[in-house]
Amino acid sequence: MLDMADQFEYSITECTSKEDTFIVKLSGDLIGEHVVPDFMVQITNMIDSDRIKCIVKLSELRFINSSGIGILITLLTKMRNRGGELVLVKPSEKLNKLLAMTKLLAIFKITETEESAIELLN
Repeated sequence: MLDMADQFEYSITECTSKEDTFIVKLSGDLIGEHVVPDFMVQITNMIDSDRIKCIVKLSELRFINSSGIGILITLLTKMRNRGGELVLVKPSEKLNKLLAMTKLLAIFKITETEESAIELLN
């Protein structure tokens, strides 16, 4: 039996050009909160260290379901509650369609490159 956690990977790094910004790279299948408790703890730690702007790189994310969308909304809410912002970078065509169907394109800022995301956060 395949462990669902094995299908989701992430990395969280500090942005070298902006002190208040961090970068999250998601890959695999983001299909539920039960596979990401450590992920959310690390995000909270970044926010608690005054990194309130987040760039989420999505180009390697294969699949996302409603729980995964909920995680992205939670991240956005955490950032905005602290006066920050979140930018999604290079979502797949499928994810863009999902964001459009759920009317979330109006809520998320989306760019095609990390550089443009940094500019948007200035």
